[in-house]
Amino acid sequence: MNDTGGVAGTASGQTSHTYRLRGLAVTGFIATLAATVATTLAAALAQAVGVGFEVPDGGETIPLSGFAVVTGFFSVVGIVIAAALLRWSARPAERFVWTAVSLTAISLVPPLLSGANTATTTALLGLHLVPAAVMIPTLARSLRTRTD
Repeated sequence: MNDTGGVAGTASGQTSHTYRLRGLAVTGFIATLAATVATTLAAALAQAVGVGFEVPDGGETIPLSGFAVVTGFFSVVGIVIAAALLRWSARPAERFVWTAVSLTAISLVPPLLSGANTATTTALLGLHLVPAAVMIPTLARSLRTRTD
């Protein structure tokens, strides 16, 4: 009799985990879309007020589509990290916030080292914070509300 209860408990746990993961993924992809749009619009606004996204290291200008692609990619990386923490951490929301804030801080280093002018460097720093401001609270909230 205990074996039957154990099997039913495992099946229920798998269903709950699948539901939580699916909810996290849906929330994450909606947040990714929002972060991508917000970052691309912020970059377009910066360009409109005269910020040139030319980085002296390669002499090329960062296109608006580049902001969208990079934001989308790293937002999905954030979803994968959140999903892994949901699966393997006893406190996924807290661990996710700590990890995401740390990675965001690290991401601020390249703009500072790029050798770009002050306006470009400032805009790039801000454009790193825009998707973080969308993704981190959204995924953390999703991880907090999806507990057993």
